[in-house]
Amino acid sequence: MNYPMIPLRGLSIFPHMVLHFDIGREKSINALEQAMIRDQYVFLASQKDENTDLPTADDFYHVGTVAKVKQMLKLPGDTIRVLVEGVARGKIIEMIQDDPYFECEVDEDIEQDTAEEDQEREEALIRMTLAAFEEYAALSEKTPKEVFHSVAGIQRGGALADAIAGHMKLSVEDNQKVLEALEPCERLETVYTLLVREIEIMGIELDINRKVKEQMSQNQREYYLKEQMRAIQGELGFDDDLDDEIIKWHEQMDELELPADICEKLEKEINRLNRMQPTSAEAGVIRTYIETILALPWNKLSEEHIDLKEAEKILDEDHYGLEKVKERVLEYLAVVELSHEIKGPIICLVGPPGTGKTSIAKSIARATGREFVRMSLGGVRDEAEIRGHRRTYIGAIPGRVINSIKDAGTRNPLFLFDEVDKLGSDFKGDPSSALLEVLDPEQNKDFTDHYLEVPFDLSKVMFITTANSLNTIPGPLLDRMEVIEVTGYTEEEKLQIAKKYLIPKKTKEHGLEKSQFKMTDKAIRDLINYYTRESGVRNLEREIANLVRKVARKVVTDGIEGYKVGPKDLEELLGKKRYRYDKISGKSEVGVVTGLAWTVVGGDTLFIETSAVPGTGKLQLTGQLGDVMQESARTGISYIRSVAHKHGIDENFYKEKDIHIHVPEGAVPKDGPSAGVTMCVAMISTLTGIPVRKDVAMTGEVTLRGNVLPVGGIKEKVLAAHRAGVRTVLLPFENERDIDEIPENVREQMNFVLIKNVDEALKEALVK
Repeated sequence: MNYPMIPLRGLSIFPHMVLHFDIGREKSINALEQAMIRDQYVFLASQKDENTDLPTADDFYHVGTVAKVKQMLKLPGDTIRVLVEGVARGKIIEMIQDDPYFECEVDEDIEQDTAEEDQEREEALIRMTLAAFEEYAALSEKTPKEVFHSVAGIQRGGALADAIAGHMKLSVEDNQKVLEALEPCERLETVYTLLVREIEIMGIELDINRKVKEQMSQNQREYYLKEQMRAIQGELGFDDDLDDEIIKWHEQMDELELPADICEKLEKEINRLNRMQPTSAEAGVIRTYIETILALPWNKLSEEHIDLKEAEKILDEDHYGLEKVKERVLEYLAVVELSHEIKGPIICLVGPPGTGKTSIAKSIARATGREFVRMSLGGVRDEAEIRGHRRTYIGAIPGRVINSIKDAGTRNPLFLFDEVDKLGSDFKGDPSSALLEVLDPEQNKDFTDHYLEVPFDLSKVMFITTANSLNTIPGPLLDRMEVIEVTGYTEEEKLQIAKKYLIPKKTKEHGLEKSQFKMTDKAIRDLINYYTRESGVRNLEREIANLVRKVARKVVTDGIEGYKVGPKDLEELLGKKRYRYDKISGKSEVGVVTGLAWTVVGGDTLFIETSAVPGTGKLQLTGQLGDVMQESARTGISYIRSVAHKHGIDENFYKEKDIHIHVPEGAVPKDGPSAGVTMCVAMISTLTGIPVRKDVAMTGEVTLRGNVLPVGGIKEKVLAAHRAGVRTVLLPFENERDIDEIPENVREQMNFVLIKNVDEALKEALVK
């Protein structure tokens, strides 16, 4: 038979079931009107997807229900509410039309009767299904109790299954399974399966609901108790917002994604604080501890980028010279970039003051995109400065390492330990030993501060240390560091640094234009040589600032447009020359030898003078000579006694003559073995009466057998000789490797003679 057809969205209807629904689509309204014109019968089938607005024949199921329209009511907005009653199952045989409404030919005779051999199975399924529905109705709050009694009176299995399915909240797909089960046993079995599943789901829902209610009851109880406590504290004058703080702390813990052991530690401390009187001293300690741990950058890393070309450009921008240092730093950064981790020795920049060690570390931080953290170790004598204090002490705080990491706000900054050679130790502990764990890549991933009591990972930190001398750095600490020597600057390098960096910097700082302050190269050289004495450029920077201030005053008071400082202006602006440098002059003399020395401010020349007078064989040393230097003089005497006959020296000179060795600038302490060969040559010159060449300088340690051993500071010593006008330098044979470190422009003007013993030195130094 042919019926107008209405697709249902999200609904299903069974035979003998009364249902109301709203229709608003044009085709559905046309189909309803056509049904009312005919005999009020309409075919209802469910859509496969309820979101389809314009369905076709493939968008709805072909098994549905023939229903009779009992009532219709027009609602505002062109919507019609319809009340229908299911009459019989039906299956679409053919779609007759789909415009202006759906019409189809329906087969209504599709339901099957129970076979005689399945009667008992149907009865069993009826009982099972009724029992399951009774349990379902008991669990479901939305199913009235009367429904079970009305359903239980249905005798036929197929109708019973339809009635039960109609009272259950099932999906369209599940309802369709019931509709398409044409045989009563099959339909009962389908409904029974759905009932069992729904009962299981409802049981889980009830269990969850019970647990939630219990939790809510517990929370409600805690809430009331806390409110009462807050009211009592308010009456006593306490204003405690601890609950809000605890909530905030838990939010921070979730954001930080802390390891489980740290979360457990924090939870324990929070619970302790929650049970404690808010005004107690211990509560303040715990609160500070929690806030300190949550303030640390546990998982925050700076976005690191290493571009070697950019890093080289930055190092060249910030520093002139220091080629070996820059090369080693770039090699280090290349390894970090390739391995993606910082393993291996810590860089230790060693050199005189003012040579740019700290600023090199800043440049590395800038080149790698890391935060820069500096900690000065000068005068640090307490281990707690590194590791922190335990919380048992009043006023306990974390160590400066952890504090600096916290201030940096990132777990991978560049950390500079400045002046590591100035560390001390006393009864409070040895901070250099505490530094061992910090600087050891194998240990610092679990660095434990005494205050924190939980490990913090320092393995991502790039550590760099600086020192003026290696002598005072403890051996185990030095073993963890790779030393890069930052030697003093040559006069030429200082000239370029002053022109390219210091003068523009100080001019800008003091508010002058570039055109308002200028210095000639000769004036800069005189400023370097006669007003500063240092390896670095710190005093040079200070003197340039002094000059700029004086010129700035002239600009303001005298109204001059600019000033060019020449050599003659220095005495007017800065006063008389403060330092002098020995220049070789005059003729060669007996017993006067030019020696070379290393000082913390660079190299220097020493004119060692000797004299021999009749006496009883005394050796007199003057000029504040240290123990090592005095021992070198005595070694020289012993050697001369062993070769006296070879040089025509009276073999009893050590009994009949007093020898006096004097090193000028007596107020300046001097020590070290490197003047051994110089003093030996001076004494031989005095005892033989042969003059020593003025244009020859020498350095080297001497042994009892007259061998010359290597010494340090060759670069600085040769620069001092060059500055004094010396062009021939005698160096120990094993110091040949150090000649390459001397600037090329100086090297080209010097004549280096490598000596193995005193005889070779005498051959070059004594006037023939």
